[in-house]
Amino acid sequence: MMKSLLEILKAAQQYLLDKKISFSKREAELLLAHVLSLQRMDLYLQYDRPLTKEEVDEYRRLIKRRGNNEPIAYIIGSVPFFGALIEVSKNVLIPRQETELLVDLIANRLSKVDLSNKVLIDVCTGSGCIAVSLKKRFPSLRVIGIDLSKDALETARKNALLNQVEVEFLEGDGLNPFVQKADFFVSNPPYVKEEEYEGLEDEVRLFEPKMALVSGHSGIEFYERFEKELPPKLNPGAKIFFEIGCLQGDLVAKVFSNRPVWRNLQIEKDYEDKDRFISLEFV
Repeated sequence: MMKSLLEILKAAQQYLLDKKISFSKREAELLLAHVLSLQRMDLYLQYDRPLTKEEVDEYRRLIKRRGNNEPIAYIIGSVPFFGALIEVSKNVLIPRQETELLVDLIANRLSKVDLSNKVLIDVCTGSGCIAVSLKKRFPSLRVIGIDLSKDALETARKNALLNQVEVEFLEGDGLNPFVQKADFFVSNPPYVKEEEYEGLEDEVRLFEPKMALVSGHSGIEFYERFEKELPPKLNPGAKIFFEIGCLQGDLVAKVFSNRPVWRNLQIEKDYEDKDRFISLEFV
């Protein structure tokens, strides 16, 4: 006898709860909606619908993956992000709410500027979520994404196609592939200390790419490097935006206080009122 949608859903919720998965009800609903190609809230309009064996088998397979701490974004394969749909794979970090807040901060600044013939570069672009979503919001802006990972760039290029925007993607280390001058620079680089890595949650440490997370011994190696390498790559008045670790605000600010080529540095907060972003300008 086939079980109903509601019966299968309740069993999945309990399974995830037993596995100590946070938000087990919501995540069970999201995965079932994905299997059935429904909106999550539409599940309860069909609560007595019987599921086929194929649907049940596929749902159980996905629920088991989630029970093993695999992030739901990797299971579903995509996440909404600032008006774009971003495909994700294990070659890229899953876009976070904090990064979406960074994009919102940047978009507010860009909306006040004439973007004709302006160039934005996004270093450590990963999935391309920042580059793609900003290009989608500001079609006249030229956007270039750079990453060291060939596999990450493959995902980023797919996301540009998926969202029907033209973003240039360059493979290489840091700013090295960029041989022009930019008006805007953004980066969400690795900023986890090597010693902190083993303490990360399992679903981050076991599934997301270490190269995109860990900076090195201090956690601020990328910011120190950018401080040295950025000036020749920027037009006067260029605006710079970083995502940072929540305890790194003063450290990164100090890195950019050593030379008079930087001005208007601001440490910005995230949803939890923690230091999370830095903005500044090139003189």
